[in-house]
Amino acid sequence: MSRPLHERVPQHIREIDPYRPGKPVEEVERELKIRAIKLASNENPLGPSPLAMEAVRQTLAESHRYPDDGAHYLREKLSRRHNVPMENIFVGEGSSELIDLASRILLKPGEEGLTAEGTFPLYWIAIRASGGKLVKVPLREHTYDLEAISRAITPQTRVIYLANPNNPTGTMFGIGEFEKFLERVSGNSDALVVLDEAYCDYVEHEDFSRTATLGATRPNLLVLRTFSKVYGLAGMRVGYGIGPAGLLLEMNKLRTPFNTSNVAQAAALAALDDAAHVRQSVDTNCAGMKQVTTKLSEMGVRYVPSVANFLLVELARESKPVAEALLRLGVIVRPMAWMGFPNAFRVSVGTGEENKKFLEAFAQVLSGTLERSKV
Repeated sequence: MSRPLHERVPQHIREIDPYRPGKPVEEVERELKIRAIKLASNENPLGPSPLAMEAVRQTLAESHRYPDDGAHYLREKLSRRHNVPMENIFVGEGSSELIDLASRILLKPGEEGLTAEGTFPLYWIAIRASGGKLVKVPLREHTYDLEAISRAITPQTRVIYLANPNNPTGTMFGIGEFEKFLERVSGNSDALVVLDEAYCDYVEHEDFSRTATLGATRPNLLVLRTFSKVYGLAGMRVGYGIGPAGLLLEMNKLRTPFNTSNVAQAAALAALDDAAHVRQSVDTNCAGMKQVTTKLSEMGVRYVPSVANFLLVELARESKPVAEALLRLGVIVRPMAWMGFPNAFRVSVGTGEENKKFLEAFAQVLSGTLERSKV
């Protein structure tokens, strides 16, 4: 063999900075011999929908069978929920699978994928993994600058990724601004706009872009949703997209067969009926957000106001040592240098007790390792 096989991997793959998931709470507890809380991955602190858990228990006995490859009943229910035809719905292994497939189906080497700096890194990875040229536009005041993104479109632009709300900043743009953006894209390009609304259920603003129906009527829009957040099914890995039927048909050719398990489909079906759990999750997040932001303001700590279930906390120095100090106190947060914010960390909103533990640990870290004037 002339050279190791890994050196034969295309250069654009070897240059990718891989996605870095939050540290599992079990790993922290095992390594540090402490009880820990995980506020690093924007998970629902209340856990899964009770209806979903019961559906999982009933479905486990059929786990020796392959699942419905087309997720017929889940797509049927989503069709009724959003009032769109079933052929405009694609169920995937979380919304992550659709993020990847959008680039794989549309990008050829040298063509451009467009998104923002300071946003979800899977967009960057999907574009580069397809051999595309990654183009990133700076955020404006921690928010997607849709006008600047529209100006960055070229004849080589094939896919545009937007997160609303944005991860990790928790900011949003309104439906009026987004519709104007779609019109500009349609007038200048045949690029697909991928709108990731993973955290949409937490947003309680009238002008938010909830655009599921638009995904079935606009030829250049794919709207992504997930069951990982407000429904509490992150471990089940199930999400969906609403978009042009012809495009979804082509994407379907590239997905992994049986990409969502029968257990995950059953959980998602039941979770859609659990309005009480969704309401409780949103209310808990609202109360927790107020609890955390009120205390941070009292402490003189800066943060980006968020409409989601997490906060970007800003410091006047590198955040990694602060996150490591919190880790030693049993609180897992995410330092954000890898997303473009070296002086910030992201903390998920937890239960009241979890939020209290974070705030007490953070105050201890500040008093012990940082001068208050430098925060």
